[in-house]
Amino acid sequence: MRKVIVAATMAALSIPATLAVSAPAAAHDRHERRYHHTDNGIRYWRGDDGRYYCKKSNGTTGLLIGGVAGALVGRAIDTRGDRATGTILGAAAGALLGREVDRNNSRPRCR
Repeated sequence: MRKVIVAATMAALSIPATLAVSAPAAAHDRHERRYHHTDNGIRYWRGDDGRYYCKKSNGTTGLLIGGVAGALVGRAIDTRGDRATGTILGAAAGALLGREVDRNNSRPRCR
C-alpha cells in the first residue's frame, strides 16, 4: 500500500512539472505584444485586427483601498450598538467611490 501511495505522489508531482515547462513557451508566442508609448506615457498596442488598444486600469486597486478606508470611516461614525451597519455601508460607499476615482484618473485617450 505504501508503494502505491508513493507512486501516486510522484506521478502527481511530475506531471504538472512537465506541463509547466511547455506551457509558457506556447503562451508567450500567442500573447506577444509590441507595446508603444505616447508622449504622456500611455501604453498601447496594435491588435491582430489592425485596431489600436490601450492599457487602462479597471479600478480594482481603488475598489479595495476605498472599501477598507470606507469601512474604517463608517465604523468610526456609527457609535451606537454593534457598529456593523456603519462598517458595511461605509465599505460599500468607499469601494464605489474608490473604484470611480481609480478609473477616472487613468483614462487614456488613444484612438
